Amino acid sequence: MAKRNPGTDALRSAVDRTYQATVGQAQVTRERATELVDELAQSAGRVRQILDDLRLASGDDVRRLQERIDALEKRIAALEKKPAPRRTAVKRAPAKRSPAKRTS
Repeated sequence: MAKRNPGTDALRSAVDRTYQATVGQAQVTRERATELVDELAQSAGRVRQILDDLRLASGDDVRRLQERIDALEKRIAALEKKPAPRRTAVKRAPAKRSPAKRTS
């Protein structure tokens, strides 16, 4: 049987420890990278929303708003032309009086 060299065993052990430490660090680095990508995606979403809120109205937007304003103006004009409904007095029968009670 071949004799084991103590230097080879020590080297093998050192390489194994280094490998295990590197694997552990790689996992931590991978998790942190994933967190950073998630944060970046959320920030990009917020920036996109802010830009959408700040964007100027397009020509189509202005045209649609103008059409709605025109329609509302026509409705208001029609309402202002109509005379107020007349209130007719409802004729009521006179209230019936109960006969007076005599006290003795």
